[in-house]
Amino acid sequence: MWDMNDVAKIEYKDKYVYHITFDDGLGADVDFEPLLDRGPVFQALRDITFFQQARIDGGTITWPNGADISPESLYEKVEGANQRLRGEGL
Repeated sequence: MWDMNDVAKIEYKDKYVYHITFDDGLGADVDFEPLLDRGPVFQALRDITFFQQARIDGGTITWPNGADISPESLYEKVEGANQRLRGEGL
């Protein structure tokens, strides 16, 4: 459950994947490729060089064109990835 946590660290992994770590220590790889078709602001992220320009701003991951993902949505993705790794929620 997201408890107003902020993204503390991002690390580019491969293709459209960043490892996201929150300030409470929860972290996992997040694949952003499914977001690339969600409107014009995300289409710019198809350029892998541009995608790699992500940074942390306002407690979440953002890109130079203003694209961002809400921290609570990211937290849910990271939490879900951890549950899958542990075999929970299947």
